Amino acid sequence: MLKLWFDLDPLVPFYPYPCVTSQTQGKSRSQLVFPSDGVEHGQKDQEAAPVNDLGSKSEVGSASNNEKSSESAAKDESLKSIVQSKPLTSNRYGKSNGDGKGSEFWKQPDGLGYKPCLDFSSGYRRGSEAIVKNRRKYLLVVVSGGMNQQRNQIVDAVVIARILGAALVVPILQVNVIWGDESEFSDIFDLEHFKRVLANDLNREGVLLLRGLDSRLSKDLPSDLQKLRCKVAFHALRFAPSIMELGNRLAERMRSKGPYLALHLRMEKDVWVRTGCLPGLSPKYDEMINNERKRRPELLTGRSNMTYHDRKLAGLCPLNALEVTRLLKALGAPKDARIYWAGGQPLGGKEALLPLTIEFPHFYNKEDLALPGELEPFANRASMMAAIDYIVSEQSDVFMPSHGGNMGHAIQGQRAYAGHKKYITPNKRHMLPYFLNSSVPEAEFNRIIKDLHRDSLGQPELRNSKAGRDVTKYPVPECMCKDSHTRSSM
Repeated sequence: MLKLWFDLDPLVPFYPYPCVTSQTQGKSRSQLVFPSDGVEHGQKDQEAAPVNDLGSKSEVGSASNNEKSSESAAKDESLKSIVQSKPLTSNRYGKSNGDGKGSEFWKQPDGLGYKPCLDFSSGYRRGSEAIVKNRRKYLLVVVSGGMNQQRNQIVDAVVIARILGAALVVPILQVNVIWGDESEFSDIFDLEHFKRVLANDLNREGVLLLRGLDSRLSKDLPSDLQKLRCKVAFHALRFAPSIMELGNRLAERMRSKGPYLALHLRMEKDVWVRTGCLPGLSPKYDEMINNERKRRPELLTGRSNMTYHDRKLAGLCPLNALEVTRLLKALGAPKDARIYWAGGQPLGGKEALLPLTIEFPHFYNKEDLALPGELEPFANRASMMAAIDYIVSEQSDVFMPSHGGNMGHAIQGQRAYAGHKKYITPNKRHMLPYFLNSSVPEAEFNRIIKDLHRDSLGQPELRNSKAGRDVTKYPVPECMCKDSHTRSSM
């Protein structure tokens, strides 16, 4: 269980990555800060991600410096040059390893001059002063799911608090057992300090409890509330310093020899079960998924009347490793591209990743990059592991998810807010018929796939061009504006 509290403190500088916490006497204590309205939030450090029920614990996380296996020692030596290398300071448009191959692939989209612009109205600012002056309403919110799902609910919780005129928000972060993270409140926060802060304020008669918050708040809200959403998502939520330190270190190792691509692969067993899709590895694995789905039909996320084939053609299934490989090749990814992959271990283990590892040999995840002992503090904390993946993925030159989801959506918005860094959205519904047609020549196939993705590379998109779009995924126009209008009154 985790909680989030709001208090008033001086502003802190903007930091480009979400969810930060500070360390206090060996305990992880989070502080969530609003850098404008004068509202500081004590924030969750709790993260959660799907746990692979097939994979084993990383050797890196459990190895000691005095008892390195020969494999760990070899890995240590192979990473030595990477660890000691400094990250490239300017490689957003860089070439692949200096030979020019694949340079087009690393080219960034035109951001059209959009920059962060959180200019709250005078009426909104007056309302903030009144809320701060009269602290009598409090909102208690129960949020659930994985790290990124909880993050979305926290954003909505803050907005709901503002609508209700509440000065204090205390989300309880329920972590379902399937996420595998058993952190308690006292493991993350200074519990006694939390009690002292609230001792004279939390009047039970003034508390409203909300449950089942996920996706309940409208995405089409007045402009000031949309800006508040952006402030929480892009400024207030920060990871703990220890998580940020390791995440940045791994990102530096990836960048030490040039630009890199980050993939969020959704190939875990539970993903195949929930989506109603099949991994396509072998009849054995397909049968395993079908049997699990029959045994637990409640896990299917929707559209239960559709067959697997219909789901596939409708673009509702995650891409498997072969499809990801073909897509990247068609889009011009060079064979020597350095790739970081985030996500749980796929169903089928290393066999499921063979198409990718054969075509792109420079293929790493956090276990591959970390030195012995570096991941040990985060062992059995799936939420923190997910946060590390988030950091390395967000800092990549190019990012692509194999399937939609909370992490992909969060990174899409984060990369847009950071200047519209390249983000490839697979056009699954339109491209899969060509994947299934083996008669299309490779050159023609590549031309078609590139054309299908011409407008799916992270270019600015107006949120209000379609109803129901989330501003934390599409921050233009409420939270970003052109250069001549860029200003902030947060």
